[in-house]
Amino acid sequence: MKGFPGFPSGKQRLTSVPNLFFSELLPAIDDLTELKVTLYAFWALNQQDGPVRYMRLTDFLNDTIFLKGLGPTTNLASQTLIDGVERAVARGTFLHINIDSADGHMDLYFLNTEKGRAAIDGITSGEWRPWDDDYEPISLLMERPNIFILYEQNIGALTPLIADELRDAEQTYPKEWIEDAIKSAVENNVRRWRYVVAILERWRQEGRQEQDGITRRATQKQLREQVPDEFKDIVKR
Repeated sequence: MKGFPGFPSGKQRLTSVPNLFFSELLPAIDDLTELKVTLYAFWALNQQDGPVRYMRLTDFLNDTIFLKGLGPTTNLASQTLIDGVERAVARGTFLHINIDSADGHMDLYFLNTEKGRAAIDGITSGEWRPWDDDYEPISLLMERPNIFILYEQNIGALTPLIADELRDAEQTYPKEWIEDAIKSAVENNVRRWRYVVAILERWRQEGRQEQDGITRRATQKQLREQVPDEFKDIVKR
């Protein structure tokens, strides 16, 4: 099981969830996927602007970070997700309507609130219709600190200990330094956080060469010269 690195210090963005969810819905929900899609919908709709907020089925399916927690393969996860959404509709948490668009049939989901019910009535009566051009899909990726994404894309899996060290690094070194140090790790084929930290420490102690106030792009030779002594024997030439 992948550990949770913990909430960082400082002000955090919050998602509003009605108290009635905890007193009425939470005790009644007996399926984990239904619970996940319900909470995800609260978060996703909270990110949207405007008086009418809704989700498309593709919004659930296209969020790869959310989807990977629902099954070992994309196909199985997608089937599980659809089942969870259908359960939320059957329970009355979501309101579902299918409309025709330029891309074909579109499944829309609204929370069963006064505004959601009014939107369904508006679509049914022909008084209101959502426009694809005004809709901006979102992803859980937007909530992840950039340094976490940078680490996972270039170094490896994130652990709680590494997450704490990444946050410390953000407070200690300039963002550009961290990006360049990780780039050096990739180019030298030493994908280790300890290696990245060693480079950052050397830069902090010895300074970085700069020209006209802008850090110069390091050449391959310069990158090798920046390699900490303890890693020189494993860096590719």
